[in-house]
Order: sequence, then structure tokens, then C-alpha cells
Amino acid sequence: MPNRQRLIAEFLELVKIESPTRQERKIADILKERLSGLGLEVSEDQAGEAVGGNCGNIFGYLKGNLPEAPTLLLSAHMDTVQPCQNIEPLQKEGIIGSAGATILGADDKSGLVPILEALRVIKEENLPHGDIQVIFNIAEEGGLNGSKNLDASNLKADLGFVLDSGGTPGKIILEAPGQDRINVSIKGRASHAGIVPEEGINAILAASKAIAKISWGRLDGETTSNVGTIRGGIATNIVAENAEVVCESRSRDLIKLERLSAEICAIFQNSAKEMGAESEIKVQRLYTPFKLAKESAIAVLAAKAAEAAGLTPEFIATGGGSDANNYNNYGVPCLVLSTGMEKLHTTDEYIREEDLVRTTCFVLEIIKATSFRTKDLKVKD
Repeated sequence: MPNRQRLIAEFLELVKIESPTRQERKIADILKERLSGLGLEVSEDQAGEAVGGNCGNIFGYLKGNLPEAPTLLLSAHMDTVQPCQNIEPLQKEGIIGSAGATILGADDKSGLVPILEALRVIKEENLPHGDIQVIFNIAEEGGLNGSKNLDASNLKADLGFVLDSGGTPGKIILEAPGQDRINVSIKGRASHAGIVPEEGINAILAASKAIAKISWGRLDGETTSNVGTIRGGIATNIVAENAEVVCESRSRDLIKLERLSAEICAIFQNSAKEMGAESEIKVQRLYTPFKLAKESAIAVLAAKAAEAAGLTPEFIATGGGSDANNYNNYGVPCLVLSTGMEKLHTTDEYIREEDLVRTTCFVLEIIKATSFRTKDLKVKD
């Protein structure tokens, strides 16, 4: 069983450490030290250079005492969204929230801490286990850029679990969408808005006409789109020459994702052309979708581990991405586990102390369940 007092104390400690995206150096150094202290072989990659950050992804490898067991990946990300300066966690009636106008940072330190505590428990109790690979990623927020720039040749795992979702522990994410970011630049023609407006081509108006035609929000059970930002123009007395719009499309179906992105691009191109403006559009695939069957070996293992931990397993699909998207793309079957964090990405973020304990118990049971597998059994479905 995890040490509840130690677990909660470490969570309170880590959420106070400022670790915004691409500035994870301080917490990375602490985590490297702790993994080393637990007997893991620790390394750091060069992903930080690729994303303009101050450190890379952290890798830990613990050699097991069951050579026939598959290698298990446990992963969580180190970065948090803003505002994360001077976080002061507040404990009240078994709930941990933020005492100020900041996030709490449970996303994703509620993933980091259960992994560390589970490693301590297996060491203290000398539990049998296979090889365990730990990856603490940078720059998950805003595009999964840490795991996207990870050297896949460093992946040693046969199956994995990412601790990075809200909701009650026991929820297991089998499906997640891919996401495209669509950057639109429209160039019209400037003119004096009061003297010769007819000589101008208003780029903002061209963008607006396109936006009005785009299908947005929830388009079906697995597909969404959104217009996120728009900017343009200089002053009210100048017909706006430039406008920039950033959109996104998501779907758990790759064909639908590609079709939706193409549709959005066509709408902007046609609207600009109709007004005599020029358009430049760039589509960036941030990550691809993944979908695993609840009958797959890893899902069956996860359900049994949840039950052994006293949890009710619940398979779900999500509309958000995580580092599991990239791990699955690299060929390592990987599921996402809920850690109990709530209202993430807001200053109302909180987590129940009991959920930190329950998540750690879940991780321990996953380690035990994986240890009873053998590498000749089908894990990579």
C-alpha cells in the first residue's frame, strides 16, 4: 500500500514548483534525482532544443527481477498551463485546491506523484516486477511537443499507461482524437476608410465571411472544430489589409479529420478569392488519433488491475489528446488513466487526496498485473 502521508506531502511539494511549458528545468532536476535515488537508470534527451525549451524529456529505467515479463511504460508530463507562478495549495476537508489566482498544477503532477510513490512501494516491499520504463515529458500542453520530439528508438516498452486525464480513478481512455492546427493568413488591400473605401479589400471582412460558413463546435460524436484566435487591421480609418486566423479540427476518425481540415481550408480560400484577396493557409498535424479495443490485451489487463485496486473500470473515449497519442503512433500500445483531477486549466482546479491514493494503488496493481504476463503473450494488439 502507498504511504498516504508521504504521497500527499510530495504532491504539495511538486505543485509549488513552477514548471510552465518549455520551462521545466527545475522540476526535471528534482525528478531526475528522485528516480536515481530509487535505483533507476536516468537520462535526458534533446527534445528541449527542438521545442525551444530549457530541458528535455526525462527517461528512467528500472531493471526488473522477472525477465520474462513485458516492459511497462509509465508516463506523465512535467509542464503546466499558466497562471502557475507562486502556487499555494490549500487543503480543506480532504480536497486540495489553489489558495490564490493560479492553477493548482494537478495537471499533470497528479500523474507524476503516483508513479514515484508506486516505485517506492515496489522497492520497499521488494515486489516482483518486470522492467519498468518511466518517461516524464516536457511541453505536453499546446501540442504534445515533448513526446512528438522524443527519439522513438529510446522507447523500450511493450505496453504503457499515461496518467493524464480528469475524472474518477478507474476511468480508462481507449480512444482519443487527432488534431490539426490551421493557420490562415489573408491579404487584402489597404485604403482610406473614409475617403476611398471602395479602393480597399478588407481582409477582416473576408476572414469573417469564411468564419460564418465554417461548421464549428461538436460536429458529431467524435469530431469537433473551433476558431481560436483572430487578429488584423491597424486602425478604424484604414481598410484592413491583413487578417490572421487560427483554427483547429479534431476527430477520432483520421478520414474525418482530414476531410474537415480540407473543408475549412477551402472555405477560407474561396472567401478570400471572392473578395479579390489572397490567402495563405498552413495545416499542421499536431498528433494523430488512436483507438484501442476494450478486448485488447492491454485493456483487459487495465480492467483487472482497476478491480484489484478496488476501482470500477470504465472505458471511455475523449476529445482531448495526450502523450499516449504519440506513444501509440510509435507502436507502443498505450492507454490513458484518469487521476482524479477536476476543473483542470482553470483557477478552480482541485483534486481529492483520496484520489491520489487510489491512483497510486491502480499503478501498483498494473505493475503486478504486467508482471504476471510473459513476453510471448500478445501485448501489442
